[in-house]
Amino acid sequence: MKQTYFLTLAVLCTGILSACLGDETLRAYGGKSATWQLREVDSDAVSAVTTLSFPRPGALTGELPCNRVTGQLTAPYPWFEVENLATTRMVCAALQEETDVLAALQAMEIVEIKGAVMILSNAAGREMIFTAAD
Repeated sequence: MKQTYFLTLAVLCTGILSACLGDETLRAYGGKSATWQLREVDSDAVSAVTTLSFPRPGALTGELPCNRVTGQLTAPYPWFEVENLATTRMVCAALQEETDVLAALQAMEIVEIKGAVMILSNAAGREMIFTAAD
């Protein structure tokens, strides 16, 4: 009887703990449903196509004007923190715009998803506006 009780308790605790380890990043709060195309950085229109997507819990991937980007989301929604950001190393005419976008992305702290719009912002008043491309 005690053995059955402890086995049942162990299974129950395992289930509860696995539920606590779910995806709490923006992907779970509407971010996974689209590829997000960058439209504005600090109220300035973005001319080159730049996209982000969230294919797996904690993962960020994207297409920049010249390169591909990957990174890890490490903060729960609505906070936004990207670590281990890496890009390929191609050169093109829009490389400076790409560098500016990457710097802005790393400065973002908060994310908000409103339907087909994703807004990244920080306490300094910077903002990146994305729309769902899919």
